[in-house]
Amino acid sequence: MLFDDKQLKRRGFLLGAASLTTMLAGCATVNQPAPTPAIARRPIGPPGEAEMITRYAGLEDGGHKLPAVPFQQIDPKFYRQRVEDPTGEPAGTVVVDTPSKFLYVVEPGGTAMRYGVGLGRAGFAWQGEGIIQWRQKWPRWKPPAEMIARQPELEKYSVENGGQEPGPSNPLGARALYIFQNSQDTLYRLHGTKEWSSIGKSVSSGCVRLINQDVIDLYERVPYKARIVVKQ
Repeated sequence: MLFDDKQLKRRGFLLGAASLTTMLAGCATVNQPAPTPAIARRPIGPPGEAEMITRYAGLEDGGHKLPAVPFQQIDPKFYRQRVEDPTGEPAGTVVVDTPSKFLYVVEPGGTAMRYGVGLGRAGFAWQGEGIIQWRQKWPRWKPPAEMIARQPELEKYSVENGGQEPGPSNPLGARALYIFQNSQDTLYRLHGTKEWSSIGKSVSSGCVRLINQDVIDLYERVPYKARIVVKQ
């Protein structure tokens, strides 16, 4: 079938118009605003058995060896786990709930990482708000004069004597976070312990203690000068 010049021109115009329409439609699609991504929801609750074995396995850290924790002998509610944030505090805040013996690190998106803790007399002695002024890996322990007065055998670990060498047997464990208020040391500490059986309990001495594997994790999540709230 043959087309004359007019028919060919008309056919070319119609094809060109169709292509332009398609191209414009494509541009309109490309220029549509992209949907705003939702905040990723992290898994809530305690991890599975395999993850728990890995989480509380023995490890070497800073030249020190830590034994595995028999987590099966600890109440599961005190396992490190992500929960719906019950604190209402801004992300990045550390919250110590002393009656429940939980410590929370508030995360974006309405969740918090929760740790079980053990509390001693000093752990119940302070409340309010402060900041984590100092953090230390494998700290030295320097008992205060009041403690040495009650337990003279601790004199060898006094400030004057340089404190106790770092290590798994040190009462401050693998990490210590030092709490200040109004630029003053509160003598309130978050620290590790080898005494995993004390988690969730009130013990004779110390501040707020966590399983060494948990305090190592906490140390990585809590920045220098983080805000801390301690609730009685």
